[in-house]
Amino acid sequence: MNAPNRTPALARNVKRVSHLDLPGAGQVCVDGKFAYVGHITNRQGLGTSILDVSDAKHPKLLAQVPVGDPHSHSHKARVAGDIMIVNMEQNATAIGRKADELPRLRAELAGALGRAPTHGELAAKLGVNESDIPAVEAAEKNPYNEGGFKIYDISDRSRPKLVTHQRTHGRGVHRFDMDENHAYISTEMPGYIGNILVNYDIRNPAKPEEVSRWWLPGQHLAGGEMPTWPGRQHRLHHALRQGDTMWAGVWHGGVRVIDVSDIRRPRTAGAYNYHPPFPEPSHTFMGVPDIAGRKIAVAIDEEDHAHSAEEMAKRRGRPHGCLWVFDVTDRAAIQPLSIFEVSELDSPWSRAAPGRFGAHQFQEHMKGGATLMYCAWFAGGLRIVDIADPSAPREAGHYIPEPAAGRACPQSNDVEVDERGLVYLVDRYSGFDILEFDRAAA
Repeated sequence: MNAPNRTPALARNVKRVSHLDLPGAGQVCVDGKFAYVGHITNRQGLGTSILDVSDAKHPKLLAQVPVGDPHSHSHKARVAGDIMIVNMEQNATAIGRKADELPRLRAELAGALGRAPTHGELAAKLGVNESDIPAVEAAEKNPYNEGGFKIYDISDRSRPKLVTHQRTHGRGVHRFDMDENHAYISTEMPGYIGNILVNYDIRNPAKPEEVSRWWLPGQHLAGGEMPTWPGRQHRLHHALRQGDTMWAGVWHGGVRVIDVSDIRRPRTAGAYNYHPPFPEPSHTFMGVPDIAGRKIAVAIDEEDHAHSAEEMAKRRGRPHGCLWVFDVTDRAAIQPLSIFEVSELDSPWSRAAPGRFGAHQFQEHMKGGATLMYCAWFAGGLRIVDIADPSAPREAGHYIPEPAAGRACPQSNDVEVDERGLVYLVDRYSGFDILEFDRAAA
């Protein structure tokens, strides 16, 4: 439903054009006069909303695509021509990955005890309550098998038609990139630990063809590799393609540049890792147009979630997720130039819990200006950052929406800019805003 076109006081050089109370979203993608919103929770089976935004003051909901599985969410959507791809990823649960660990622990305990372990003994090893073990065993017997991505024909935006469901493995697909020829998928796969890059030829949308894989050395367990990090700390978040280059955020592994001049043989061309000392993982990495003869790239971190006021208090003094600017002229020797942070004083909800304050994501494949970065900053709202001087980024404008009903703080999750320069901001709890940036005032 449309809400009043009000502009909150917490804005500079940005005004609200319109607002819809859409359910919480993970991604917004705009192509031409249509916006595609991937919803972050499986509320009443909702996966993706398609809107006509040709009249920005009165966006119209055209269609809503169901997830099709109660154990999955479909919170990312991308479009190329008349093809839409959405992810299929397992919902987070209280037992997490405990079902994956159960067979090994059961065998180890049985060998040590000389008998079958009790629920209490299994719970102690798994780090769960004894009462959780039946749910863990049920998940072991019925593993998740819906992970992957779905391809839709959207030649009629009001009636999307499912073309195929390409299954991958494990918890499935997270964020991804695509163009008319290929889909660049971040997913778990058999024999690997954590998400890797799997590239698919989608020129025949009914039969996606895997053409290559890329991963961090140490992820391919089945190939005899051994990780030098705990758990899944180093893994692909997603990779963006620009020409013959892909830019990858690899969580606590930092960032990577991937040469895809031969898409069937991707190879690492550059790397930089700022963990430690920075605590927040690398979410997105992207090249931008050259500035003053230098090749520049930007990265943005994802701020971790604080579940309570006590946990938030423990983080005081710790650096928040931020925006990074790099000189990538020599990909073999990437150099950081600057970071951009938002002060806690700049949002009344910077310490609200449960919630997050720091950075999350910027608008990909820049359409909003050669040096302008449009960033979703969780409780910091929209931040528009000018990197015309890569060594000294400056804020050109901001907009902090009000919290969704019943929530302690806004959680701006994703941002997009259309060819008209209008800005689209979605909240992971609830809310879809179309905004206008006054460049002249900036």
